[in-house]
Amino acid sequence: MLIIGIAGGTGSGKTTVVNKIINSLPPGEVAVLPQDSYYKDLSHLPVEERGKINFDEPAAIEWSLLEKHLEELKKGHSIEMPTYSYLTCTRQPETVRVEPREIVIVEGILVLTDPSIRKMMDVKVFVDADADDRLIRVIARDCVERGRTPEAVITRYEKVLKPMHNMYIEPAKRFADLIVPQGGNNIVAINLLTDYIEARLRKERLKTKQEE
Repeated sequence: MLIIGIAGGTGSGKTTVVNKIINSLPPGEVAVLPQDSYYKDLSHLPVEERGKINFDEPAAIEWSLLEKHLEELKKGHSIEMPTYSYLTCTRQPETVRVEPREIVIVEGILVLTDPSIRKMMDVKVFVDADADDRLIRVIARDCVERGRTPEAVITRYEKVLKPMHNMYIEPAKRFADLIVPQGGNNIVAINLLTDYIEARLRKERLKTKQEE
């Protein structure tokens, strides 16, 4: 099993890169664990308090559960991945069953910030994009998917997203094995990444065959 971490700023194009990797490989070979599924449950807090939580710092993530799930997948066990609601800031009763696959992608803005999770990764990728491009994507996404107004998104960007990006996300770039400039539009970098993944898979399969 190869564990691949894909990080980058909000709106950098991480999901696009992940989808292009999945589409370039045979069906059923990739499992994806989004960091956002592992936000800590805030159901114990009053609704007005939940809106004050900073979701763009490492403390917002239940890293221990993500680490446990990665360990279970490496052992060949399925997991029940949590689901999270941005509207209520709570973990939902429903879970998603994830089966072990040859490739597991851990994707999210902060996935390279946690030392324990980083240590489990075989390949670490940082998807880079200009701040202006990221802001445009964030406005489009949050207005449509999360019911926010453009003004609210811009205010949040200036007060939370930008400072947290500079404090946590951008510094994590130094841990990356590969940096993908221009986000999901960089076909050359994505092709190099998928070629590398396929080569690693062939090597792992050969090793397993020799051990049998």
